Amino acid sequence: MAGHHDHGHHHHGHGHARRSFGKAFAVGVALNLGFVVVEATFGILGNSLALLADAGHNLSDVFGLLVAWGAVALGRVLPSQRFTYGLRGSSILAALANSVVLMLAAGAIAFAAIERFDQPQPVAGGVMIIVAGVGILVNGATALMFLSGSKGDINIRGAFLHMTADAAVSAGVVLAGLAIGATGWLWLDPVTSLLIVAVIVWGTWGLLKEAVALALNAVPAGIDAAAVERHLASLDGVCAVHDLHIWPMSTTETAMTAHLVMPGGNGVDSFLHDVAAAMHARFGIGHTTLQIERDPSACALEPPHIV
Repeated sequence: MAGHHDHGHHHHGHGHARRSFGKAFAVGVALNLGFVVVEATFGILGNSLALLADAGHNLSDVFGLLVAWGAVALGRVLPSQRFTYGLRGSSILAALANSVVLMLAAGAIAFAAIERFDQPQPVAGGVMIIVAGVGILVNGATALMFLSGSKGDINIRGAFLHMTADAAVSAGVVLAGLAIGATGWLWLDPVTSLLIVAVIVWGTWGLLKEAVALALNAVPAGIDAAAVERHLASLDGVCAVHDLHIWPMSTTETAMTAHLVMPGGNGVDSFLHDVAAAMHARFGIGHTTLQIERDPSACALEPPHIV
């Protein structure tokens, strides 16, 4: 593994600065759990299977919020000898899980909607419309709390899309109920459901693709790997760059390693060669990146709990 590595450590991420959104998660979970109880109660009292089914769907979204919240909490776990980056990568797994759950939910809604074309069912009356209207307010308010972080953190975007999808479903129920009440056209119910599915899939597809890419250690969106390489190659004393790797540590933080060829460095190449060979022979580590430092106190990553 040839190379002379002499670049500064910087503890930074990509996108927006890290925020826990703890209050947003707590309020969102509380609001949605309360709404599930109300919706299920009215579903039982009004003998409405639709309301009971939607209560179950909302309960799955509470689970989605808890997964995203749990990932934020796990991201604060200190590094260990086994997990040398801590557990901050769990935010990527949470985003992936939430995107898959959203796609599955969309598929379930589409399946139920297609069945209703063959077996039209009368839409429940005013109670269903009122409860769905409350759902718009609850889910819409929760979604707004995650709006500011939805662009810089795909884990937060997953929570945002969950709540937005629920608000869209509730809005569809209200609109379909009003339209069917005015026209008597029962086919409007499944058609509205399929339109909602299209919106959910359109919004979730990008989240799913990015979550899969991050899980596979792809260069995070917004970082130009070629530009990074050009910058490193332009540094004084550097004549070539190789073995450049840029990967996500979490949904908000990025890491990088690179080998910089610096002919002016005396005695460093043989040392790096020997250590890299030993790492490969003794530990099976194929990519070794070393940084030579004269003053360890100048390194911001020297404390073992910082990654």
